[in-house]
Amino acid sequence: MAATKDEFFNPTKLSARDKAAATDHTARSIISAEATQREKKTEKLRQLRLEREAAEPVPAPVRAKGRKASADH
Repeated sequence: MAATKDEFFNPTKLSARDKAAATDHTARSIISAEATQREKKTEKLRQLRLEREAAEPVPAPVRAKGRKASADH
C-alpha cells in the first residue's frame, strides 16, 4: 500500500470565509478552555485562603495611642 498525497492533503481549497471560520472556532475554544482553567484555579485559591483565614486566630484590634497635651498650652 503506497501512501498518496490525497491521504495527507485535502485536494479542495478552502475559501477565505471557511478558513476564517475555522480559525475563529479554534481561537474561541482555546480562550474558553483558558477561562475555565483560570476560574478553577481562582476557586481553588479562594478555598485555600478561606481555610487559612479560618485556622488563624482573629487578631485583637490595636488601640490607637491617645495624644498627649502639650505643656505650652
